[in-house]
Amino acid sequence: MFWDDVRSLLHRPKQMSGAMTGARQLSLFIACLTGIALTVSADELPRKTKMPRESYSDVDVIYDFVTAPDGKRLRTIITKPHDATGKLPAIFVAGWLSCDSVEAPEGTKDTAGLAFRELAQLRDFCLFRVDKEGVGDSEGGCAENDFESELAGYRAAFRSLRKYDFIDSSKTYILGISNGGGFAPLVPEADTEQSQVGGYIVVGGWVKTWFEHMLEIERRRFALMGKSPGEVNDRMKLAATHYHDWLIKNKAIDVILRDKAELAELWPEGKDHAHLYGRPLAFYLQLQKLNLAAAWARVKVPALILHGQFDWIMTREDHELIAQYVNANRPGGAFCRSSRDGTHLSALPEFHRRLSWRGSSVRSQSCEAVVDWLNEHRDT
Repeated sequence: MFWDDVRSLLHRPKQMSGAMTGARQLSLFIACLTGIALTVSADELPRKTKMPRESYSDVDVIYDFVTAPDGKRLRTIITKPHDATGKLPAIFVAGWLSCDSVEAPEGTKDTAGLAFRELAQLRDFCLFRVDKEGVGDSEGGCAENDFESELAGYRAAFRSLRKYDFIDSSKTYILGISNGGGFAPLVPEADTEQSQVGGYIVVGGWVKTWFEHMLEIERRRFALMGKSPGEVNDRMKLAATHYHDWLIKNKAIDVILRDKAELAELWPEGKDHAHLYGRPLAFYLQLQKLNLAAAWARVKVPALILHGQFDWIMTREDHELIAQYVNANRPGGAFCRSSRDGTHLSALPEFHRRLSWRGSSVRSQSCEAVVDWLNEHRDT
């Protein structure tokens, strides 16, 4: 309709005359421009991907954005039951390390995406996700973005919960996945923000220092490479030197591998000495500076901690420690559960109830754990 009016103004200007006609023309033109502006501002962050947006038969999906402290606009995706009345608690997702989107269009085969689609359809909760810089529609570059900037983006997104009139921001549950399962308690920064959190759900998280994490994952990696027990131990002696020089002494990878050529074979990224697992090296130096044990030791709300038995990325001990720290503040408040059929992120509850693993279809032990836990704690 707006464009029809604009075309009318452009193609028939000579048919109008007089002061009243000119005033009407100006008024109509301004109205058209206003309408156009409103249409554009409904989604000010351009769509980058060609895949369809999320949609559900009985769920409203809001594509919005939040501006990070560095000025980058980050895509947020909020879902709520279509017939919801009043304010609902929100599930806020603190995501993984890799540069993968949290968007979950219909037909996705991704384990996390399937879980998000089921969470989005819970009748008593909203789901809030944010894509990190350079992922999905978000501005910036993920491969060069460090952890502190990424955390700042999550914090900005968490603060934005308050602007939605259908979200009860005083009752938010943070779902931390993989790396997010470690830093989840750092997302609410101020005391007032921490008081908004009703509980935490951890899936495949961590809590020790990143130096310890790298040594543990390297031992498992060497074994999975088929190295003998003796070879694994020999490699671990070298790995300890390598990661100590990098993460503790803050030496550049180029310098380490130049001075100690015998360590070159251990570096997971081969000739790329600027990235690890697709992120810049500064990302991991900042992870090493964190004290996640102290952060979790301050948590005083319930926590559900899920770990896959076959998870070679994160250890069961990390999950047990998180539960131990939370239970010290709130006896019985944290529950650690190990999924016998789970790998790293397949411990993420597969709400579609079945998963395919090693060629066989098995029932996920965790499929109802999160929903039951959320419903149990929603009104407490």
